[in-house]
Amino acid sequence: MRVALVHDWLTGMRGGEKVLEVLCELFPDADVFTLLHTRGSVSAAIERHRVTTSFVQRLPFAAARYRSYLPLFPFAIEQFSFDGYDLVVSSSHCAAKAVVVPGRTRHIAYCHSPMRYAWDQFDEYFGPARVGARMSRWVYRPLLARLARWDAATAPRVHRFVANSRHVAGRIQRYYNRASTVVYPPVDTNFFHPNPAEASAALPAVLPAAPALVVSALVPYKRVDRAIEACALAGIPLRVAGDGPDRERLQQQAGDRVTFLGRVSDEALRDEYRAASVVILPGEEDFGIAPVEAQACGRPVVALARGGALETVKNGQTGLLFPEATAASLAKTLRVAATWHFDSARIRAHAEAFSRDEHAAQLRAVIDETMTSPIEQRW
Repeated sequence: MRVALVHDWLTGMRGGEKVLEVLCELFPDADVFTLLHTRGSVSAAIERHRVTTSFVQRLPFAAARYRSYLPLFPFAIEQFSFDGYDLVVSSSHCAAKAVVVPGRTRHIAYCHSPMRYAWDQFDEYFGPARVGARMSRWVYRPLLARLARWDAATAPRVHRFVANSRHVAGRIQRYYNRASTVVYPPVDTNFFHPNPAEASAALPAVLPAAPALVVSALVPYKRVDRAIEACALAGIPLRVAGDGPDRERLQQQAGDRVTFLGRVSDEALRDEYRAASVVILPGEEDFGIAPVEAQACGRPVVALARGGALETVKNGQTGLLFPEATAASLAKTLRVAATWHFDSARIRAHAEAFSRDEHAAQLRAVIDETMTSPIEQRW
């Protein structure tokens, strides 16, 4: 069976790339297609595959400013040819699910999210506060409305949707009018684990003197600004692991109680999880890899009670959920967490349900079922 794997862009190892990594391991001879590839930015398991890029790769400053070419993505993704392939698996949060496949080729789309900025997060990226009132209204709003129509119109190209959470499955139903199978993303629970010294310890209370931790791309919808404000209100030091276009703005907002670590190695990240009092998920996530990695290390999570956190965090057992999308609500919950009794072993056990092995087995079962079903079947 000849297989092609499609990903929006390859510029770092985030949650979507970890799904692609598992797909590369399931199909070691597959070809990879992507709009843009920054060599060396993803794992060896991905890099060793033959990677085909679009014309976006050759545009000026594409490596640093590829998001500026968003209007070209629909045309670019549709130029790939999949003649001769039996199966195409796309890993998509933007344009990859819109590839055009031949009639005999099955297409499974692992959807991390329908295009966020084109649907329900326009203001987070292109609202007046971000780009100015005129640009938002007269340039970006009509552009993103057109992209939303294209995004919905290309959904029938997919034979089967796989959602990374029940939350995203609901969005796929709402925007694409399609059902989907939920397969949670992979978390390397073999690598992320508690310090051996406290692996079976009952924590009498979250470490009140230790800093809180945010692990996130520094982009608007992640709401790292909310975590910064909340930790200031609660008097808790904060460490932020991750990088992105919002870093300068966030550093201007933050005081001397916030440490920006930038991108860190996996080993350093594991150490950060283990040393944190809590790991904060300040905004609504489609799934959220970082909270599960934190729980795999035995650390509790404080997360907004929306989106994927409702599926990954057991309120009162593996963390606490704050009810309102405000810094004040988060700060109040952080104060409660500082006196809460958590069991590291119980937190760890919960995270094991999201292991790489579990993800690979479920994804393989979906692929096998799809390949043995009639070609005309749509789920």
